Amino acid sequence: MEMNDIVISPDPRLRQECAPVEEVTPELRELVERMKRDMFESEGCGLAAPQVGELIQLVIIDVDYTSADDYDPYVLINPVIVEQSDRLVPFNEGCLSIPGLTCEIRRPDHVVVEAENLDGDLMRYEASGDLMCVCLQHEIDHLHGITMFERLSPKDRMHAMRRYQDALSRGAKPGDTE
Repeated sequence: MEMNDIVISPDPRLRQECAPVEEVTPELRELVERMKRDMFESEGCGLAAPQVGELIQLVIIDVDYTSADDYDPYVLINPVIVEQSDRLVPFNEGCLSIPGLTCEIRRPDHVVVEAENLDGDLMRYEASGDLMCVCLQHEIDHLHGITMFERLSPKDRMHAMRRYQDALSRGAKPGDTE
């Protein structure tokens, strides 16, 4: 199922491993622009290609924008977490593909990610204890078929799925949170 171009859970595309991007093509650049538009319109801070139905390793992230004037997402192609701390910290996460729900997820409080940008340059992103740190991990999870639900204990997952069904029945759409 899709809402405003965003794939909504439990769509099976959200549970699939994504293929690496082999080259930057005009079609890939068009996809990036579409993802930027979709993320901005949904007031998100990160979006992975499978969330718009494309099963490739592509992520965009912008955790700092306040308006269209300062909106300029990072583009991460084939991102890989190359370092992460052992210390897990809780963070309340939402997801454009799971509208109307936030869940407390425990993740490493420090990560280093390597990815290519649209120019083919290898970039390195390092984040600690903030939204960028969580967003990098959350979006990379999407590339491996992992949603917030899989990061929860079985009991918490069942509770979250009931809350999610309630949110959908109330008409939740991408960008809505609890």
